[in-house]
Amino acid sequence: RAMRNQPPWRLLHEVTATSRHYVDRLFDPDPQKVLQGVIDMKNAVIGNNKQKANLIVLGAVPRLLYLLQQSSSSLELRTECAVVLGSLAMGTENNIKSLVDCHIIPALLQGLLSPDLIFIEACLRCLRTVFISPVTPVQLLYTDPTVIPHLMSLLSSSQRTQEYITQIFSHCCKTPEHQTVLFNHGAIQNIAPLLISPSYKVRMQALKCFSVLAYENTQVSMTLVNVLVDGELLSQVFVKMMQRDQPIEMQLTAAKCLTYMCRAGAIRTDDSCIVLKTLPCLVRMCSKEHLLEERVEGAETLAYLMEPDVELQRIASTTDHLVAMLADYFKYPSSVSAITDIKRVVKTNIQAHDGLSLF
Repeated sequence: RAMRNQPPWRLLHEVTATSRHYVDRLFDPDPQKVLQGVIDMKNAVIGNNKQKANLIVLGAVPRLLYLLQQSSSSLELRTECAVVLGSLAMGTENNIKSLVDCHIIPALLQGLLSPDLIFIEACLRCLRTVFISPVTPVQLLYTDPTVIPHLMSLLSSSQRTQEYITQIFSHCCKTPEHQTVLFNHGAIQNIAPLLISPSYKVRMQALKCFSVLAYENTQVSMTLVNVLVDGELLSQVFVKMMQRDQPIEMQLTAAKCLTYMCRAGAIRTDDSCIVLKTLPCLVRMCSKEHLLEERVEGAETLAYLMEPDVELQRIASTTDHLVAMLADYFKYPSSVSAITDIKRVVKTNIQAHDGLSLF
């Protein structure tokens, strides 16, 4: 209450005074003290959005980027700078805007030319966090034509590089032009082996890549249908990912991949992988047992799959009481959890601004 009665300038002074010493230490002439200052800053910002905002306002970002890009900086210092920048990026959308305005993306992309894998991973982790934000212009990934081929070459470096790069690709592939750039630089052959990675996160991000690459793209879809992964056709790999024992997110995304390939003309609508696997999987996603956003995503994808095909519509209508399940979508939610689900879906859709619409 006493703080509330303080004039705004006094509050600002008290808040920034606690943060200023972190920034001041970045300018110390002793490199070891600078390193320790960055490490202390890293510990101070974890889970603290107010501290992150303060440090950004006080000019920490340009200095961190300067230290990150200096060849005279030790590798440990450059890596710690990337880690702190990644933490700052995990704050609010305003934080992301500030980082982008300070040209963080070109600086981090330049960092990927380093021979040190740990530093590369720190840069990629930060880039991933920046690019998945809805306020970051995805076109910044495509400005320099050397970036995409270099990212492709880094895919084999580690599971972390695979996870971060495929997540960047899946979030930054928004137009047919983006699809073409990724396709022309070997996205399919480079990402396909990741579908059988021992890491679930890598498999999942690779799968998401294929869903955004195949969407309304005949060239990509026609190529995908002939791809072999460890001796198995890609479509069969997707079928396995739709099995009931797989996580819902994986089942849904695999069903999307096959749906998009089908709509692009690469798979016939009467193919068994569509009629016996994809369609039943999507119908299953519409049931009450799933979260509302999963049900909506399942229904949207199902509608897109069967839209041009009367026979698929007939099969779907007689599968697992689909019509009754869809009727439930229009009932007023009576439970608090259902209302919470709807609020979450609305928020997610506002942020995403993409995807198909059923209603």
